Amino acid sequence: MHLKVIKADGSVEEYLHTKVIGTFGNALALVDDANIFAAEQFAEAVTFFLYEKRQTQRVTSEEIHLMMQAVLSATGYGHAAVALNEHRLNRKLRRNRVEVVDGGIEDSPAPESGSSRWDKAKIVRRLVKLEKIDRQIARAIAGGVEEKALNLNMAKVPGSLVEQLVLADTSAMLAAQKQLQTVAG
Repeated sequence: MHLKVIKADGSVEEYLHTKVIGTFGNALALVDDANIFAAEQFAEAVTFFLYEKRQTQRVTSEEIHLMMQAVLSATGYGHAAVALNEHRLNRKLRRNRVEVVDGGIEDSPAPESGSSRWDKAKIVRRLVKLEKIDRQIARAIAGGVEEKALNLNMAKVPGSLVEQLVLADTSAMLAAQKQLQTVAG
């Protein structure tokens, strides 16, 4: 059985155990307890439950998030569960506050048609459709671009800057993928 995750934007992707490990690891690091062994064990519990105990082949990202919070709380890491939830809410808030505008900031005020809310899924769709990049790799690229764009702490981010970030991260990701393929033979 291949488990599918329904993302907040409605897109569907394969469940990745490693992503759950990473999220647990990040949650523990948020409270200065970077315990990779615990993160791996917690991820095993979530993955086991999803594959062995559930009757459906689809799960929402929200359900996974709630399971992760429950595991953290039940194992004495309630402070990490709170930190994980705060991080998720802050990221959602930051996404809602960022607007991508055509041209530079000095061209403002931007016309309504020349701006849009931040939407990582747009980057993914473009990379998959126009660049023919695998969806998982496109999501990784878009995630990196999103982190950079949101960390700018700008309410209006020029579309040209987003484009440059996408090009740079795509180039780096494809180079790393090619290097891995070369090493793997």
